Amino acid sequence: MTMRKSLFASAGLILSVAVCASSDFAAPGGFAAALAGNPSSGATITFRKVFKSSYPEFVEIKVSDAGPGTYDIRQLDEEPNPRPLNVGAPLAQRIFQLAATLHDFQGVNLDVHRRIANLGQKTLRYEKGTETHEVTFNYTLNDSATQLLDIFEGITREETDLSDLQRTAKYDRLGVNDVLMQIENDYNKKLLPEPDRLLPTLDLIASDQKIIDIARERARTLASHIRSGH
Repeated sequence: MTMRKSLFASAGLILSVAVCASSDFAAPGGFAAALAGNPSSGATITFRKVFKSSYPEFVEIKVSDAGPGTYDIRQLDEEPNPRPLNVGAPLAQRIFQLAATLHDFQGVNLDVHRRIANLGQKTLRYEKGTETHEVTFNYTLNDSATQLLDIFEGITREETDLSDLQRTAKYDRLGVNDVLMQIENDYNKKLLPEPDRLLPTLDLIASDQKIIDIARERARTLASHIRSGH
């Protein structure tokens, strides 16, 4: 579990969400109407966090308004290995709303101007066509930027939880209960932005006779809490 904890403290992270430009939110109907009228606007928000000599050093998450996205978690010297990912429209909308409060990162300075430990280089980037704005920082006290960081780290945590659960269910059934305890802790602390994405795997584990009873019951209970919103 030490490695899992270091993941969230030091993961390199990119989150790209290609949806509507920030100006679309001002129009009647907001984000949903913009998507309905223009399903592929081409705007992208990217968050990058790279932390050398950590584990992992690099994470990349992409979501496009034109279809499924990908995520990639690895060390910097490893080959890219993107895997499928879908981020729901409400979460994407929240990301763009927060970016809009930061003027889509145009002409903003987020870093604190005092000596502080290296916490990994973070970059927020807005792109649409030839328009590009970005800001890079180590640590910020800006509330909107902090909320964006929390969302991106939450998505990373959720993907890691899901990957660990699927791996142990396949290769280490005795380890499933430990992973479920970690996921349960993350869920109770409200660290998972879209916990519904865990439900298909939780349901499979709950019905798998090859997995120990305590893990099956924990999966069943956690799935019930997620469905009820508790």
